[in-house]
Amino acid sequence: MEQIFGFKKEDLTSWQNLVTLLNRPTDPASLGIFRCLFGLLMAIDITQERGLSHLDYKYLDGAPVCRFPLFNFLQPLPMDWMYLVYAVMFLGALGIMLGCFYRLSCLMFISTYWYIFFLDKTAWNNHSYLYGLIGFQLTLMDGNRYWSVDGLRRPSIRNAHVPLWNYTLLRTQIFIVYFIAGIKKLDADWVEGYSMSYLAHHWLFDPFKTILPVELVSLLVVHGGGLMLDLSAGYLLFFDATRPYAFFFVSYFHCMNSQLFSIGMFSYTMLATSPLFCYTDWPRRFFSHFPSFLKSVLPFTSPESQTSTSCVYPEGQSTSSERQETPAVARVSKLRFKHKLGAFFTILYIAEQFFMPYSHFITQGYNNWTNGLYGYSWDMMVHSRSHQHVKITYKDGITGEIGYLNPGVFTQSKRWKDHGDMLKQYATCLHQFLPRYNVSDPEIYFDIWVSINERFQQRIFDPRVDIVKAEWSPFKPNPWLMPLLVDLSPWRTKFQEIEGSLDNQTEIVFIADFPGLHLENFVSEDLGNTSIHVLQGQVSVEIVEEKKNHTLQPGEQIQVPAGAYHKVYTVSEGPSCYMYIYVNTTEAALQENFTKLFELQERVRNGTETEPLPPELQPLMAAEDGEAEVNATDPIVRLFLKRQRRMKEVKKRREAGVLERFERFAVKKYYTIRRGFLMTAIAMRNLAVGLPPLEQLTREVAFANMKEPQAEANQDERLKDEVGHGEL
Repeated sequence: MEQIFGFKKEDLTSWQNLVTLLNRPTDPASLGIFRCLFGLLMAIDITQERGLSHLDYKYLDGAPVCRFPLFNFLQPLPMDWMYLVYAVMFLGALGIMLGCFYRLSCLMFISTYWYIFFLDKTAWNNHSYLYGLIGFQLTLMDGNRYWSVDGLRRPSIRNAHVPLWNYTLLRTQIFIVYFIAGIKKLDADWVEGYSMSYLAHHWLFDPFKTILPVELVSLLVVHGGGLMLDLSAGYLLFFDATRPYAFFFVSYFHCMNSQLFSIGMFSYTMLATSPLFCYTDWPRRFFSHFPSFLKSVLPFTSPESQTSTSCVYPEGQSTSSERQETPAVARVSKLRFKHKLGAFFTILYIAEQFFMPYSHFITQGYNNWTNGLYGYSWDMMVHSRSHQHVKITYKDGITGEIGYLNPGVFTQSKRWKDHGDMLKQYATCLHQFLPRYNVSDPEIYFDIWVSINERFQQRIFDPRVDIVKAEWSPFKPNPWLMPLLVDLSPWRTKFQEIEGSLDNQTEIVFIADFPGLHLENFVSEDLGNTSIHVLQGQVSVEIVEEKKNHTLQPGEQIQVPAGAYHKVYTVSEGPSCYMYIYVNTTEAALQENFTKLFELQERVRNGTETEPLPPELQPLMAAEDGEAEVNATDPIVRLFLKRQRRMKEVKKRREAGVLERFERFAVKKYYTIRRGFLMTAIAMRNLAVGLPPLEQLTREVAFANMKEPQAEANQDERLKDEVGHGEL
């Protein structure tokens, strides 16, 4: 048992033996290297995912903005002070990396990190939660005993042992992240391949698609592979015999995730945690292979460590470190209060971390369909959502006047559409802002349609309820949260059959609605041949202009006019299911024109085109020239040339070599980090000496906003494309 698990059965037979085990002296090397890597990654993360590089856009100092803090009393500080908060957090991360004033640095980092974390629920996710947990754990650990500035300042702690519970906490935390994520993936939607089916179309899975159809790549590789890796990674990393295989698969997995998702430093942080499962002296063996002239800057390679009062040493054991110890650091062979406290905290923390992902019986309705504080559940990527329709209606409480708001007004976030607690905060915020625009005591109603894991589009909130006055509590079910129609899940197999029978120009939307409710819809003039087909239940379709109602049974359909409103009422006792089938005639015509232009361009290049080109088509002959699209007078030709250039740029990026990709990555990160530091410097100057003249401040911000020439050109082109599409 000791050979396999690292401890004896007797170590678990009593509380005293368990405390002794958890405080067993352990090599500090692996913990010190992880501390350094974690601090480095967090310093990089602060400029990116934490938002330092775009802090002024994130908080919009002084603007009317709806915010979503965890606790309603939490509010951001004035802009310059927020930059100071981020500067303290960055210095804390830097101190953790260097092991300089370690405990103070940890406190600086976690206090500001959790403040930022609680300040904005829209940025809440599993890996941000994990960073905060690891930062909290490191605060309580002796992470500065190896390769640290503190070790240079205080020889008594340099290269000193750390208690085993330091490693136990971190290893268990990472095991929980993997294993609980795997348990959450035992959900039927994941096992059946509905959660992340779109990922199989990514270019990263092209090697698998050479031997498997895309449907099997999604089911077996994306979903099956993800499930098996999460369930087994923690175990495979723990045991010596399987660790090399675990390193390969885990590293491959996280490298893929870094390309598939915009998750900042998470993939690299998880890669940095993998060596924690190795023998704790691995850095000594690793760095011993480096040339001797580098030893002055590299970590210790000597196998001996100093004794530490944080550990409990077995009586009667004599080591070379004992002979070298000083009176200031005597061997401890008896249990002290801090040893018992460390063991108690370890057990309590691990139990709490296993409990939290399954605590949703306390926070009612907080997970999956009506997400709330889901960040501690480790249900990563288990659910994908698509929104078909979002409508916000306000009603003047005095005049009764009804109006509509642009979805997302007064906020930069989109996540309020899926969360009952955020919706309540948003409605309360709108209730406060609308009186500025002559809307007195407004009532706010939301009609939001969501599809989760390729199900029917359905309402998530009751559109008849004024959310301003509606009660909300995290500890009891809320009646205005509509239930997920899980009984209709088997229809997804039928969806695939129906979609497979349609041509490429025909699109389809599947709708499910509750009895007593209706959908009001407007069919754009671009959408020709739009029809409603009833799949289940009974509906009544009202054509508003014609003032006619048509009752439809399952299997029946009706054509609805373009450029007009219609309403679909659910009149059956149970939910109704129906689908819209339509053709985007404008898009179809555009694609047809593009095809003709491409064929003409090929004939011109091959010399098989005998007729002279009219003036509006002559830019096709100079398509390689960037000025061609600018000189194109025909809007279709101009869009065609822009589309060709974009496709060429995408192909060039995908075929770029490693050095070119790295250069592009490094330049982008440089300008991102540069802006964060320059804006922080401006804010610190403002706090110290006050605001400068407006002209000077404008020049300074413009200098901070400077981007690489290529990025500025691309930004201009995106703007031109948007204008072009608008004109079309």
